[in-house]
Order: sequence, then structure tokens, then C-alpha cells
Amino acid sequence: MPDVKQLIASRVSLAPMAGITDYVLRSLVRKYSKACLITTEMISSEALTQVKDTLITERDKNHTPISYQLSGHKPEMIANCAEYLQKYADMIDINMGCPVNKVVKGTDGAGLMRKPELAEQIVKTVKSRIKIPLSVKFRLGYTADEMNFVEFGERMQSAGADFITIHARTRSQMYGGKADWKKIAELKRNVDIPVFANGDVVSIETAEQCLEESHADGIAIGRGVLGDVTLISRIERYLNNGEYLPPPTLEEKIEGIKTHLLKEIEFRGEKTGIKFTRKFYPYYVNGFPGASKLRGELVTMENLNEILKLLDSILFETASEIC
Repeated sequence: MPDVKQLIASRVSLAPMAGITDYVLRSLVRKYSKACLITTEMISSEALTQVKDTLITERDKNHTPISYQLSGHKPEMIANCAEYLQKYADMIDINMGCPVNKVVKGTDGAGLMRKPELAEQIVKTVKSRIKIPLSVKFRLGYTADEMNFVEFGERMQSAGADFITIHARTRSQMYGGKADWKKIAELKRNVDIPVFANGDVVSIETAEQCLEESHADGIAIGRGVLGDVTLISRIERYLNNGEYLPPPTLEEKIEGIKTHLLKEIEFRGEKTGIKFTRKFYPYYVNGFPGASKLRGELVTMENLNEILKLLDSILFETASEIC
């Protein structure tokens, strides 16, 4: 069995994001970071039982170390899916933190934080069926009055979890407000397995502050990589040797958009690839001159050449202003 400490040795991971951390985004992050743990988008155990989706399970050899994340609330079904996925994965992760209504109303995701006995049974059942490490991702609790993350973490450890990632918000907060990294330190004091902090890490500076306040073993970065697939590698460099690499320049971000778009087209076909990439444009163009207008144009364009032409015009206009 792979050693969990080796899988998370870089101290930074790509957090799972439904419909976001697909094959392409994982590959782009891996291009810059050779060692971080990357995680797939959330995979529904119900859906995977019915259809073996190759778009979700697709991976390259260089994607190692990689974790495949499952959601659901039926122990045997999740265990069957985990057993199937372990031929692709270095680790299996169980989603107990997704706050979206359609997920929690079925007792999946963060809904399991209100059913700790069921969550515990899921971990025990999955653990008995796989030969690779098992991790769990959850939140501080369902609401501010139901912050059961310490007890929940202890239960997950006792059930057999090898690793924990905790998002420092409650389910009711969704993604609003500020992540409470200091709360994570309470969990760290009460479990022996590694804990990664998640939430609001968008730069080298916030990564450093998060580790200081949470006392976590590392950081799982989600939305911070959107528009900047170099972020994880830059944080790794800083944590490992103190080297500070600046964020991408405007020119590098334009090239990043192009690369992402072309990779999605290669993976999904031109029509679907263009539509799928639209969700990433706001993050890439954030901070650009006339960003709002640019976003509006990009998300309506359906022709690849027109999109590339528009992106090139931004570089030309910027260069002209500098001159």
C-alpha cells in the first residue's frame, strides 16, 4: 500500500472541485508541480455505478500522486466504486463537505456531518475493501451551532481514515465569509493522522498565514488555482526553500487561457470544449483592463479563431499602451 505521508510530502494538494478539477485542469497543475497530490472532481457513486464515465476516470501516468473523490451515502455502493477506482488512484477520498443543496438534501457531502454514525460506517466499509490510503474531506460543521468537526475527525480516524482535509467553514456558510483557519488547530490537537487545511488560500502569503494559524500538515487549494495553475508549484517552492516566484503576468495569463482552452477542445471536442472552458474565463481575466466587458464577450463566443483573435488583441493593446 502506498504510504500516505509520501503522497502528501509536498505539503500542498489540489482540492477536488465538482465540474472543475477535470483531466485538463489536473494536467495543467501537474505541468508545474511534479509532487503535489492532485484530486479529481467529485464522482457520484450513484452515477458511477450506472455508467463508468471515462471522462472522469481518465488520467496520465504522470498524474501520480492522485486521489479520486467519491460522494454518496450508501456504504456498500461507495465501497464498490472505491474498489473499482483504486486501479486508477493512489488514494480514495470521501466527500463529506460539499455544501450544495442538491448534494446535501440526499445526505451526501456535508449532509453526512449530521449523520456521523453513517459517515463512520462508510469509512469502515470502504477501508475494508481497498488496498490504498483513504481520506475524508469535511467542514467545521453543518451550521455555526453544529460545529462537530473535532468529534467527527476523531470518528473518521477511528473508522480507518488515513488522512483528513478540512474546509474551514460550515456548510451554512457555503463559500462566503472568511475561512476560520484557527479552528483547524483544535482538530490537529485531537487526531494523529495528517490534516490539510482548505479555504481562502489564494497566494503564497495566505498559504503561510494558513499554516501558521491552523498548525496543519499542509494545504489543499481549490479556487485559488483557477486562473493561476502555477499557484501550487509556487507555494511548494516557497515552503521548501524560501524561493518567492511572482504570480503570472498578463501575457502569461493570456497564454494560460489559450492553453486551457485548446486542451479542453482536444479532450472534449471543439464545441463542447469551448462551452466547458467558459466557466474559467472570469478567473483568468480578473484584473485585466476592461475585464467585465471581456468576460461578456468570451462567454458568448463559439468560434475558436475569434476567441484567439480577441485574446491576442488584448496583448497588442497592452503592449501599445506600454510603448
